[in-house]
Amino acid sequence: MKVIIPLAGKGTRLRPHTHVTPKPMLRVAGKPVMTYLLDDLRKLGNIEEVIYITGHLKEKVESYARQALDVRSVFVEQLTQDGTAGAVALARPHIDQPVLIIFVDTIFDADLSIIDRTDADGIIWTKEVEDYQRFGVVVTDGEGYMTRIVEKPSTPISKRANIGLYYIRDWRLLFDGIDHVLASPPNHGEYYLTDAFQYMIDHGAKLKVIDVEGWFDAGKLDSLLATNRAMLDRGRARRPADIPGSTIVDPVHIEDDVKIHASRIGPNVSIGAGTIIDGSEIRDTIIGTLSTVRSSGLVNSLVGDHVVLEGVHGEVTVGDHSEVRNNKK
Repeated sequence: MKVIIPLAGKGTRLRPHTHVTPKPMLRVAGKPVMTYLLDDLRKLGNIEEVIYITGHLKEKVESYARQALDVRSVFVEQLTQDGTAGAVALARPHIDQPVLIIFVDTIFDADLSIIDRTDADGIIWTKEVEDYQRFGVVVTDGEGYMTRIVEKPSTPISKRANIGLYYIRDWRLLFDGIDHVLASPPNHGEYYLTDAFQYMIDHGAKLKVIDVEGWFDAGKLDSLLATNRAMLDRGRARRPADIPGSTIVDPVHIEDDVKIHASRIGPNVSIGAGTIIDGSEIRDTIIGTLSTVRSSGLVNSLVGDHVVLEGVHGEVTVGDHSEVRNNKK
């Protein structure tokens, strides 16, 4: 099996952090979002090749991917951001067998070994949600096969959200569908991979729909922080044995060489290696490496690497190599 991982997006909803860090490499619970996915692929053990569709900050993505997963890798740059179908189409010269397609701005809890046991032409993984109007939702027949995908429905025709995780056994029909999509007028300015799936179904394919147990979005600030909380609750918590004069409220993920003095940390806080926290209260926040936070109170915040914050209170999002000082008494 081969794997296609599209990650060319600019991550505009997570600026300023994504100006210098690719969105899939932002950390939650001490680990890049992309690594959760690569760990799942490593467990599968039957991956012949991974095709990464790159774009924004492609050199950083390529360098990280090469050292994070010991599988033959190909990197293809998406020069025109024309949609998910356009991204996957770029992998076509490298696909000669069934393929797993994964979009990496989410973390999922799914049993991928079902791939080895299915006789369907493909699998689309979904997650039932209450706010179905925000998503493309998958409609199924009585046997659990997809009949169509409806983008942001106004009525609850389905609550099974499309999460960006797909296995396609009939890869030839997939690329026939992509060709059809790319030859048609764009859908709201883009070419959607889901329209290629609809083409497959219309031409007789059976795409099984399977719900994941967990789906955690990392595409914008509030959901990134929520995913940090979820990963801490799911075994990624890590704390020093003892920090005299400070209070740690679990769950937290505190890396080596973090220095904490006269502070209250947690719950739901991740702090990168080499950071200094002095006289501060921090909760529901991610702080990068080699940063300094003094006399501050942070909540629902995202702080990059090499940042200095002094006398800062409230909710902030501060990119790498920034300094914010409030000297007001």
